[in-house]
Amino acid sequence: MTEPALARIRVGISSCLLGEEVRFDGGHKRSLFITESLARYFEFVPRCPEVAIGLGIPRQAIRLVGDPEAPRAKGNRDDSLDATDALRDYGRAQVRALTDISGYILKRASPSCGMERVKVYSQSGMPAKTGTGIYAREFSQGLPLLPMEEEGRLQDPALRENFIGRVFLYHRWQALERAGVTAGALVAFHTEHKLLIGAHDENEARACGRLLAGLGDADVTAVAKEYINRVMTAVRKPITRRQHARVLQRLAGFLKRSLDSGDRQELAETIENYGRGLVPLIVPLTLLRHHFRRNPDEYIARQLYMSPYPEELMLRNSV
Repeated sequence: MTEPALARIRVGISSCLLGEEVRFDGGHKRSLFITESLARYFEFVPRCPEVAIGLGIPRQAIRLVGDPEAPRAKGNRDDSLDATDALRDYGRAQVRALTDISGYILKRASPSCGMERVKVYSQSGMPAKTGTGIYAREFSQGLPLLPMEEEGRLQDPALRENFIGRVFLYHRWQALERAGVTAGALVAFHTEHKLLIGAHDENEARACGRLLAGLGDADVTAVAKEYINRVMTAVRKPITRRQHARVLQRLAGFLKRSLDSGDRQELAETIENYGRGLVPLIVPLTLLRHHFRRNPDEYIARQLYMSPYPEELMLRNSV
């Protein structure tokens, strides 16, 4: 399954990250990586919940106060301003409205949009613990499978690669759902993603395979729901160098009868160098692709592990 050449994937985003001057002080937090690199592949759907509920620009800043598990969003100067219920209601409305997005990029540390480690203040005015932004919490609860990430964490190459990979995977799943979930479509989807899922969690990949093998007369809709829940949970954690090396060695195994001793040794050394952190992932992958072009394998040709997203993003040049 491949992405249409010109189709961009719809992804929700905090408006300030696109350069919109919607912050409490009338400023923005434009991200060049987002606006110049990701915008070629993502159709961004901007939302600023604080502006949407009528807080205005500029405005009194809000902060989380009270119980970290159920904080209130109150004004930092005048706590008679309580935006909690309005932010929560707007979040729930957007969860219902944005069912076609395939991911969400949120503003770090925001009392409305922050995913985690948002300061929660005690009644004395001191930051006591951390929590989740009111708006972001509604999305994590209402659309638990949706890939979500904060813009600050996208500076980490492994987290960046993981998030974008999850967006493309989830987008492919949404396309399958729109086309109609059948037993055959489920099996085909898993076949194409088997190595990719296994790179994240080999045991979970096997469990998903067993789940689909037992389809028979089972309720396909129920099986599909369990399957994608398991898959999206498995891929949430970035693939480690060791896990990638294991998959690379498995791929090399498909070539052992096709390559001469010199090529086999070169491939093994390249994978070993990757495992030791001497070269990025793109190096052994490029060599593997070279050999598979000369020695095609139908099963490997279907594996999205080899190209889970556009190569132009160059994500595997840094992991």
